[in-house]
Amino acid sequence: MPRSALFIVNSDPRTSPRPAEAIRIAAGVGAWKKVEVRVALCEAAVLALSEFPDELVDEDNFTRYLPILREFGRPVFVETGAPLLKDLGETPVPYERITVAQLAAMAAASDCVLRF
Repeated sequence: MPRSALFIVNSDPRTSPRPAEAIRIAAGVGAWKKVEVRVALCEAAVLALSEFPDELVDEDNFTRYLPILREFGRPVFVETGAPLLKDLGETPVPYERITVAQLAAMAAASDCVLRF
């Protein structure tokens, strides 16, 4: 069974480069196919899935690396109660809503949890 890494992102992509860097690193680690990568976007970080990433810090990382995440065959997870979720529009990758309890269970089952 491959090792697993969960990337939890809650920084605001409108003001911080951390969400873009998290997506870039997740895509790179997942490309090795030695680690099962999952990405969870919480709070304002859900805007990383926006159909208009040109308003985000380091927007080229979103347009370049989000499609790679789609190739992993699992959705990006988003916090169900994220207030900006309604502002997404079309998303470049499929996403699945999860509760905080589901995120906690996912983190407990992961070999490595990275927070951005």
